Amino acid sequence: MTAGLKLAGVEKVFAPRGRPPTTALSELNLEIESNEFVAVVGPSGCGKTTLLRVLAGLTLPSKGAVTLDGEQITEPRPDLVMMFQSPTLLPWRKVIDNCLLPIEIRRKVTPEDADRARDLLERAGLGGFEDRYPNELSGGMQQRVALCRALIAQPSVLLLDEPFGALDAMTRDQMNLDLHRMWHANELTTVLITHSITEAVLLAQRIVVMSPRPGRVVDVYRVPLPASRDLDVLNSPRFAEACAYVRQYFTKDGSENDPENGTEDG
Repeated sequence: MTAGLKLAGVEKVFAPRGRPPTTALSELNLEIESNEFVAVVGPSGCGKTTLLRVLAGLTLPSKGAVTLDGEQITEPRPDLVMMFQSPTLLPWRKVIDNCLLPIEIRRKVTPEDADRARDLLERAGLGGFEDRYPNELSGGMQQRVALCRALIAQPSVLLLDEPFGALDAMTRDQMNLDLHRMWHANELTTVLITHSITEAVLLAQRIVVMSPRPGRVVDVYRVPLPASRDLDVLNSPRFAEACAYVRQYFTKDGSENDPENGTEDG
């Protein structure tokens, strides 16, 4: 399944009772092609997570529209799957049962579904762990299960909100490779929110650079690297040049504006 996402004139204003309104997103226009991997970077509080929630249909824009293949997104839908920072696995369910949960919620699980879950777990390096419980897995392994759970229903769009931010550097590198490989195999339209410029350049075909709040698109940068990548690309001059290009937007006024120094988002 493929999908094309479009944001046209999107604005999001939060107006809590008794407090002044806050504009999180303003005049946001963006097109994401079918099967494309796009990363979104920006300073803390610029509205990256709000953008992802608008794309997922979890938050409606105050102005403008978000469409998927020309159909407006006004609520959550099964072909749009969001993966959060925490794996949120159910501790009383085995790995394979956690993976199959999205299917089970919608309909009866078939043997074909179970075979697909085992195949996804195998490709994620979790073959042989199908009958383990979450507390028997490392943090990286739990995130792999969460990724398989996101892919089991064969969604059109995968939305990722800093999913590997809490992992150590080595595990995060491996998870990035797993994600890149599974994106390639499943032909997903993927949008990743990240504070890491290095991660954005490693994974994405295009990088959307956002301004401080209210979040606007400052630049859309096409990463000059081959579609298929591994960790060796981290040592290439083109990788360093791409990171430097994106980082320039956040270091002109001091390192405190670098997204890699932040952990929060609005």
